[in-house]
Amino acid sequence: MAAGLEATLAWLTDNKLPLGETIAAGVERITQSAPWLFDAVSENLSALVLGFTGALLWVQPLIMVAVLTALAWALQRSVKLAVFVGAALLLIINMGYWTETMETLSLVSFATFTCVLIGVPIGIAAAHRPWLESALRPLLDLMQTIPTFVYLIPTLILFGLGVVPGLISTVIFALPAPIRLTTLGIASVPRPLIEAGQAFGATRWQLLIKVEIPSALPNIMAGITQCIMLSLSMVVIAALVGADGLGKPVVRALNSVNIADGFEAGLAIVIVAIVLDRLCKTRSHG
Repeated sequence: MAAGLEATLAWLTDNKLPLGETIAAGVERITQSAPWLFDAVSENLSALVLGFTGALLWVQPLIMVAVLTALAWALQRSVKLAVFVGAALLLIINMGYWTETMETLSLVSFATFTCVLIGVPIGIAAAHRPWLESALRPLLDLMQTIPTFVYLIPTLILFGLGVVPGLISTVIFALPAPIRLTTLGIASVPRPLIEAGQAFGATRWQLLIKVEIPSALPNIMAGITQCIMLSLSMVVIAALVGADGLGKPVVRALNSVNIADGFEAGLAIVIVAIVLDRLCKTRSHG
């Protein structure tokens, strides 16, 4: 019995399925078949992100703090939040991480915009088509659970060092959140609301725009907030492939075991996360 088990184990280990080799060959084939395409995508995306970063840095820091503080007041009508946003951003300037913060904000903004542009329509389609939701579920599970370094490698090979592989890896990692929460929100719209819209002769498009999306908006906004948080969690990993931002000082501090710099850069990431989270929350009317 034991000998049979050992023989079976030896057969399994000696006859390894070439899964990794197949993926590597596929990536190499894609790279060799259209290198000009990936170069063009990399150059254009990099130009967009760097251009937006340059625009953010062109504004004088104290003016930008005032603008974001006013935006916090306009969105939430909260004096406490406006004061917190202003004080938090002034602390980032005081620590010397304003440039890195704007670079991180640019990366997170592009990643979130891309995820919303792709994820919300897919989530709406999945809510209306159960077969699509069933087909997407294992793919979304894979995107959320696979280690980020695994898909960072092929994006690095395809697009080279810089902000683009970090951006694409961030989008892959954060995309499941808006898809899942949009699907949940649309699927949870009360049936009487839909029936009332149908009774008034609303088309499917009118039902979607005037009934389903307004009802599902809290879930959709939660998905966007989750997307922002997941994008920020990729800042340090993106820095490993050349992306600028607050991840770089964290990596430098890790390599030099510099506790002070690592804490300050990490605190700046936390501040950005809290500010963006508060700005994107639905206003409380209590």
